[in-house]
Amino acid sequence: VQLQASGGGLVQAGGSLRLSCAPSGRTFSFGSMGWFRQAPGKEREFVVAITWSGVSTSYADSVKGRFTISRDNTKNTVYLQMNSLKPEDTAVYYCAAGEYVSPFSDKYDYWGQGTQVTVSS
Repeated sequence: VQLQASGGGLVQAGGSLRLSCAPSGRTFSFGSMGWFRQAPGKEREFVVAITWSGVSTSYADSVKGRFTISRDNTKNTVYLQMNSLKPEDTAVYYCAAGEYVSPFSDKYDYWGQGTQVTVSS
């Protein structure tokens, strides 16, 4: 299973971006999908995750109130709406799919290729 992430780009501080993630090829359903990010010189960190039913979500404290995860099961796609972006949000954002919502990257079985988000000050 390959996940396709898109929607990254360059935006000024305070701006917004929306990332999308969908499996390529066949339609798959996963227990959960999430987003992680990795800034230069830093470890990959958890951002947010959602169960495929949408009933449960989990956000990193650093993005609460600014980022919103959602999913469209008809399109088999998960979205990450990022508002009030800050320079410290600059990173490569990776989508991931697994069985459970978890902040730990090793709990996810499938990963996208990453999409660059750059926030200028």
